Amino acid sequence: MISWLPSIPERIFATPLHDLLRTEMVTGIVLAGISTSIGVEGTARSASELDDKISFAVDAMTDSQEEAHTRSIKYIFPRIGETGTTAEIIAMLKQGG
Repeated sequence: MISWLPSIPERIFATPLHDLLRTEMVTGIVLAGISTSIGVEGTARSASELDDKISFAVDAMTDSQEEAHTRSIKYIFPRIGETGTTAEIIAMLKQGG
């Protein structure tokens, strides 16, 4: 498992991490974090542009603006990846999905 905490979310893919993921044949990522509408969404957009498969652990996110948080989860994330709870994502991974 690779864990990474970027200082500027969307720049995560301008680091050696993206190349490392590709070298290890990783094609999908699970996103969670604070500032749903800025940090998580920005990272997701960058990952989407690089054709990564994205899963969003929606119960492991928060935002200081509840309306922005809800908008990201309800309207943005389903357009660029799959959403689910942490438990649902772990169960899917255990099944080989």
